Amino acid sequence: MKRTLLSLLFFFTIYYSSAQPASSLNEKVKWFTDARFGMFIHWGLYSAAEGIWQGERLRNGNNYAEWIRYRNRISEEEYVQLAKRFDWDKINPEQWVLLAKKAGMKYILITAKHHDGIAIWNSKVSDNNLSKLSGTNRDVLKELAAACKKHGMKLGFYYSHWLDWEHPDGWDHNQEITGHITDEQYNKYWQGKVLPQLRELLTNYGDISMIWFDMWVDYKTTIVKKDQLDQVIKLIHELQPACLINSRLGLPANYPGIDFETMGDNQLGAVYTNHPWETSGTIANSWGYNALENEYKSTSQLLQSLIGNVSLNGGFTLNIGPRADGSVPYEDQTRLNEIGTWLSKNGESVYGCTGLQLRPDQHDWGRITTKKLDKKQIVYLQVYNWPLDKILRLTGILSKPEKVELLTDSGKVALNFIKSGPYTHIQLPDVAGDHFVSVIALQYAQSVELDEKTVAESTFGGLALSSNNESQNTAEYKKVSFDGVRPSHLVIDKSGVLTWQMYVSGPGTYQAYLSYHNDSKKDITINISGGDQNLSQSLKPTGKVVVEPHDSYTDEFVNNQIGVFNFPKEGFYKITFGVNLKENEKLLFNRVWLSKKH
Repeated sequence: MKRTLLSLLFFFTIYYSSAQPASSLNEKVKWFTDARFGMFIHWGLYSAAEGIWQGERLRNGNNYAEWIRYRNRISEEEYVQLAKRFDWDKINPEQWVLLAKKAGMKYILITAKHHDGIAIWNSKVSDNNLSKLSGTNRDVLKELAAACKKHGMKLGFYYSHWLDWEHPDGWDHNQEITGHITDEQYNKYWQGKVLPQLRELLTNYGDISMIWFDMWVDYKTTIVKKDQLDQVIKLIHELQPACLINSRLGLPANYPGIDFETMGDNQLGAVYTNHPWETSGTIANSWGYNALENEYKSTSQLLQSLIGNVSLNGGFTLNIGPRADGSVPYEDQTRLNEIGTWLSKNGESVYGCTGLQLRPDQHDWGRITTKKLDKKQIVYLQVYNWPLDKILRLTGILSKPEKVELLTDSGKVALNFIKSGPYTHIQLPDVAGDHFVSVIALQYAQSVELDEKTVAESTFGGLALSSNNESQNTAEYKKVSFDGVRPSHLVIDKSGVLTWQMYVSGPGTYQAYLSYHNDSKKDITINISGGDQNLSQSLKPTGKVVVEPHDSYTDEFVNNQIGVFNFPKEGFYKITFGVNLKENEKLLFNRVWLSKKH
């Protein structure tokens, strides 16, 4: 595996291929989009090094232990000696399958050959495989395939096609300096190892659900040629037509034969995406077993990664890195067991679900998933933060639910609710439905009608009008994301108008506040209007604020009370923000905050 954001620009494209009708493509990939959750297993010769070589830890800050041969410049002669550390009396692939099943996972993906070039099965193509190097007749993939079939688990293989540090004609990144490999040499590797080994994987282990490749950049920037990638696709389609292929083969996600997009390592979804996609992620940091690992994610964090991706129409493939005796670290087992317990109660809100095409992250209490059941639609509110005032505020669904229920250990509990325009207020009990993520199910008689424009209510009420939920920006101001110190903001350096849509559920008075930084030396006048009312204020320069003592300063964003809006009746209202700037004046706009006065 390799962490990178370069692949996102290349792969984040429309999925549906012109090579086959959309309906057949959808059917082929449907099991994958229904499953949503699977297990990745990084296990190979590198597992025996455990991220340490001759008393030295991995020579790279990302601590990806499976890269130790390359990072620590280990010779092949020394590296293959690691095979002596494998304890075949203890290795039992069925235990991995049972762990995945208990965790609620629907498929297993294992590193059949990683970048080190060492096959973990008894390959006839190369003697550099784990079986022969270890002096055993066992074939881990045969045992894993049998266990997956026994327990109803789909099986896929990771295969490193681009990189191979073992083969004399394979590629490793250092050849960017040495330049020793020609196209002709690389094609010898391709024809003599890649295609024959893929043929073995697709012939000897029963039904294979996916081949997962790991080239995270555009093939045009590598030694790999398009016709070589086409050969791979053709071979897979000939031997196993139902087998899925991921975008890290090195081709765009809309290329004929590519079935789903793989994001960057641990790169979670940011927007709703129509084509099938997944994130492959780690429980800690390293993919292969690392004895010095100390960056474990919490169960809540992992659950939220899964749920967040499903809410954006994606999936989550979560990795374990067993040791050379096949054992799985206790921290991994604990988290997987806890996720499995959660899914045994709340799995209906994940399996077969997608999300609503509302603004991402518009609800500060959690995420939304949904599915169709006959003509009805079920919307699941995934509550990360149980509101203290016991009111869950849902924004964006105009339809009225038939019923609202909380999923609990003892079953579903009916909840009262109030519906007003795009708002649904749900009355919650004192105790949350789950100690990780609580799930509330809303049943609708038919497909829901969405309101994608109205600003969502925050926890405790109130509306934050920001660059994330505006309905119009006439000046196309530059957006600056949170940089760890300054909040996200718009750079207002010319005259223009920002517009938002809000909803008022009844007559009321709202206090308006403005969060901003005046980067000029003079006062700047702004105007905020709502309905037929207009509020105006002169904003003074705001200067700097100390972040840390002595030498760390940043722009200060202040929160000014601007005035009061009186809305006479229930309904939708437009809120606008405008400023007339003079030459060299600049305002950094963070948000307008509207809170109802009681």
